[in-house]
Amino acid sequence: MSFQIPKIYPLTDSRLAGLSHVEQVSRLIDGGASFIQLREKTGSPARFFLDVRESIDVARRTGAKIIVNDRVDIALAAKADGVHLGQNDLPPIEARRLLGEHAIIGLSTHNEAQLKEAISLPVDYIAYGPIFPTATKDDPDPVVGLDTLIQVRKIAGDKHLVAIGGINAENLRLTIESGADSVALISELYKYRDRIAEHFAALTEIANNVK
Repeated sequence: MSFQIPKIYPLTDSRLAGLSHVEQVSRLIDGGASFIQLREKTGSPARFFLDVRESIDVARRTGAKIIVNDRVDIALAAKADGVHLGQNDLPPIEARRLLGEHAIIGLSTHNEAQLKEAISLPVDYIAYGPIFPTATKDDPDPVVGLDTLIQVRKIAGDKHLVAIGGINAENLRLTIESGADSVALISELYKYRDRIAEHFAALTEIANNVK
């Protein structure tokens, strides 16, 4: 499946945002988001499933796509647009078999070996990082930096490349200039909880102005 990934790739996080996934999705869509990953590391799977299903109902009104972090079962049951997998999740080949050819599947990678393997897998985009120090993971992989991202871009070829980890308003321009097709954002989005839509729109404008 071919799709165009937006330059800003928002992730929800109920703990960081202090808001439900559905409320985050609504505000992000108000800011122009068309591709959103729902990420839940602490809540119950049952509650998360309901949140995903309700978020999809909201997203369908504008055509926005909802991707589920890690949980292929929840993505399948809720009829999400796809799933984002980590290195310890269900292998992409099996996720593709379950979700079908039209699902969007992304995979996180953290070193050159993982990246090279990912290129041959049935995924629509590859995420790489952390590019900068990040506080959204309890046990993050080593920071790789922008110089590595430049080399990763060369290796990734025509695969969509998403930069992850510690990206904010100050460094997102350099990150895109270093080869990322898209940048994944979590913490940066929720610095201004009452202005999520406006902040997302401003970040998108910065990203879209990078040549």
